Amino acid sequence: MTPQPAGPPDGGWGWVVAAAAFAVNGLSYGLLRSLGLAFPDLAEHFDRSAQDTAWISALALAVQQAASPVGSALSTRWGSRPVVMVGGVLASLGFVFSAFARSLLHLYLGLGLLAGSGWALVFAPALGTLSRYFSRRRVLAVGLALTGNGASSLLLAPALQLLLDTFGWRGALLLLGAITLHLTPCGALLLPLALPGDPPAPPRSPLAALGLGLFTRRAFSIFALGTALVGGGYFVPYVHLAPHALDRGLGGYGAALVVAVAAVGDAGARLVCGWLADQGWVPLPRLLAVFGALTGLGLWVVGLSWGGPLLAAAVAYGLSAGSYAPLVFGVLPGLVGIGGVVQATGLVMMLMSLGGLLGPPLSGFLRDETGDFTTSFLVSGSLILSGSFIYIGLPKALPSCGPASPPATPPPERGELLPAPQAVLLSPGGPRSTLDTTC
Repeated sequence: MTPQPAGPPDGGWGWVVAAAAFAVNGLSYGLLRSLGLAFPDLAEHFDRSAQDTAWISALALAVQQAASPVGSALSTRWGSRPVVMVGGVLASLGFVFSAFARSLLHLYLGLGLLAGSGWALVFAPALGTLSRYFSRRRVLAVGLALTGNGASSLLLAPALQLLLDTFGWRGALLLLGAITLHLTPCGALLLPLALPGDPPAPPRSPLAALGLGLFTRRAFSIFALGTALVGGGYFVPYVHLAPHALDRGLGGYGAALVVAVAAVGDAGARLVCGWLADQGWVPLPRLLAVFGALTGLGLWVVGLSWGGPLLAAAVAYGLSAGSYAPLVFGVLPGLVGIGGVVQATGLVMMLMSLGGLLGPPLSGFLRDETGDFTTSFLVSGSLILSGSFIYIGLPKALPSCGPASPPATPPPERGELLPAPQAVLLSPGGPRSTLDTTC
């Protein structure tokens, strides 16, 4: 038997797992974010509307996230490695099948159902496994893994446009299928890690494996409701940022540049915010609410911008959205404990699928009705602001009027959020510690 370590190693092979999660995120969400560049070609080829083509990404997002608890349950029962490897094969087959599509229904089945199912088996298990390898630097590690989204968008957006111009949308999808197959070796790097507090045996009941009992915890229920609302607007730019730039007259490569600069801001913010959150200067729920609200405001600015200012607005949106992303997953161990983090990740992804399913088609419908994406981005930003307001109900989301407890290091693994750290003020007598008593 492999002896259990005293706690998460906070490094070592964990950085290899972080690199694997980086690639998994890039080959799922990063690829899906860039896929919107192909939608104008698909709409023209099949003579369909923007709303109809938006259902491709909407279904892929919805299936990926709605089925994420299944991926978490399977990884809890059999381990993350085989589950992620099988998911990589399914996602690749979805792209290959879609390259031979004769109707939008074939794309719904290939990219939406088959590729979405493969992505459902890779993301939550990879990110949940990564959270188990880290404690003190957990949010930084998650932020590093989530930069795969922005880095992949930065590379794939112009590359996909080049593939579309050179090989057409069929050849581009076929090549993307070969690229997506690299999820399989990423899964092989997810070595299992036994930690204190883990159950002695995997849960045998399907309901227990899904982790539905986590909804009985008030803090997790508040978090889940807020995240579901945020999901209604958060994924709209993944699908319609590039078409929005095309509508603004920036052209194909100009639209790719808008996606790329948003990806740069997104990737950089994930690392910086991950480091900032791990310092413990501000409680994670408070950061979550603040950056969620900034993301909603950023979408408003994107929707109201034209031409050159749209590039600056895309950067601002990328910075805020990138700061929000690692906090969503970094706060989970404090809400449910390290033993339930894989299941909690899958459940949160399932709740966000409601927004992923409804948000992009609603955005496409509003575009068809109004003639542009301005209203779409305003509505999406409003949904994110609503979810950020719900986060205020989380523990420590608002400043406390009473003295705070001293911080604990490393974070407790029983599912309790860290107390707000003491502030150090400079005075003529030197640094002194003061309790956080501001309201």
